Amino acid sequence: MNPTDRSPWERLDTLVWSTPLAGLPLWQVRLVWLARLMYALYRDATEGYLSLQAMSLVYTTLLSMIPLLAVSFSVLKGFGAHNALEPLLLHALEPLGDQAAEVAQIILGFVDKMQVGVLGSVGLAVLIYTVISMIQKIEQVFNDTWRVTETRPLAQRVSQYLSVLLIGPVLFFTAVGLSSSVRGTAVMESLLAVEPMGTLIDAGGSLVPFLLIVFTFTFLYVFVPNARVRFRSALLGALVAGVLWEAVGWSFRHFMASSTQYTAIYSGLAILILFMLWLYIAWLIVLTGASVAFYHQHPEYLLSRVRDLRLSNRLRERLALLVAGQCARNYQAGTAAWTSDALSTRLGIPNSNTARILTILEQEGFLLRTAADPPCFVPARAPEAIRIKSLLDAVRCFEEREHGCHGAAPDRGIAAVELRLDEAMAAALGDMTLRDLAAAMDDPQRVVQEESTLVRGGSRGPGAGAAASRAPASLPLR
Repeated sequence: MNPTDRSPWERLDTLVWSTPLAGLPLWQVRLVWLARLMYALYRDATEGYLSLQAMSLVYTTLLSMIPLLAVSFSVLKGFGAHNALEPLLLHALEPLGDQAAEVAQIILGFVDKMQVGVLGSVGLAVLIYTVISMIQKIEQVFNDTWRVTETRPLAQRVSQYLSVLLIGPVLFFTAVGLSSSVRGTAVMESLLAVEPMGTLIDAGGSLVPFLLIVFTFTFLYVFVPNARVRFRSALLGALVAGVLWEAVGWSFRHFMASSTQYTAIYSGLAILILFMLWLYIAWLIVLTGASVAFYHQHPEYLLSRVRDLRLSNRLRERLALLVAGQCARNYQAGTAAWTSDALSTRLGIPNSNTARILTILEQEGFLLRTAADPPCFVPARAPEAIRIKSLLDAVRCFEEREHGCHGAAPDRGIAAVELRLDEAMAAALGDMTLRDLAAAMDDPQRVVQEESTLVRGGSRGPGAGAAASRAPASLPLR
């Protein structure tokens, strides 16, 4: 097809996904990455990842909101800060417009009627369990955003959840109290009387709610996922979520909550419908900010249109060779062992794919996971004792054993073809070990020259297998 005959959308698609970024100016590279980020967020929203998770969190929030506020109210009451709960709730419900005060009074009425001190041991345990279940659900959603499959140990989860419930409200309201007390000092009052300092301070004071929202989101993005989240990425996601919170909240307050159609249709249930709708939008904003933080920290996920890169059989084998070879190189050189994140960055592969290969190689006995945090990976035994043929066989057959279909008897003709393929691979690889692979990755040209000499000589003697085994190193290994 002639490039001039393509539609503008097709040309834009080619520019965003098919243009090499190496030769572009920095500002164009950033524009391309921004376009890819916007596409990824739109894809996650339209394909249901964000919307379904937000809807599930709405249900969880409705069940756990009253117990959560009751626990927070009890903690804050001990510090004399429980009166600040109503202004905070009013600010969170501000997009509901005139009905925000009514919803806040209903919620606080339920909280006041819940006497934590008279619940008894069983009632208190159920109350704390409900709250912890909510935080656990939020962690599961955040882990899915960060492509994390491993959950925290039970003891660690309980201790951290209790820390959030007991320390989180105190820290948050301490920040609110400090911002209010600073404004009431004599020094601040004298500055307010001087222009333009007074105008600037008033403008800065209007930013305090926004900054508190950003602080809260940053705390969530760093603390909740079972992953190491960089503060810079979390802050960027929190800033995006904070801007969306203010902008969408203003739009919701002026165009949704002020509409009389909901009252006409739903009558007395209109408040509940608007409240649930705002909860859904709020969680959608929070998850969008989490996605921004994730894609900022892991830009390798923006190399493909799909959410999770699905590897072909050949790419899975190549990635296994890359991962095992990199681990062997660092082991032999005596340098720091690789982590999953570092390997993903080095290879330009999404971390979910790298973690999957590391899990396969670990379970098959080729790599060991260290006790460091985050864990590093080293060869399970000496690299010269690990044959590449065995490693590839383990990668190719892993899912057969995993799904239990390895016992299916193939057709005789197919079995003969499979046998010939296996014999050809064994003849090509010979006695090649992980140490040979690491050497080939360091100096692939030398290995190619040895293979060329072998082919011209026509030698296939006993030592030829080991030399020929280095031929796969001519593949584009990074």
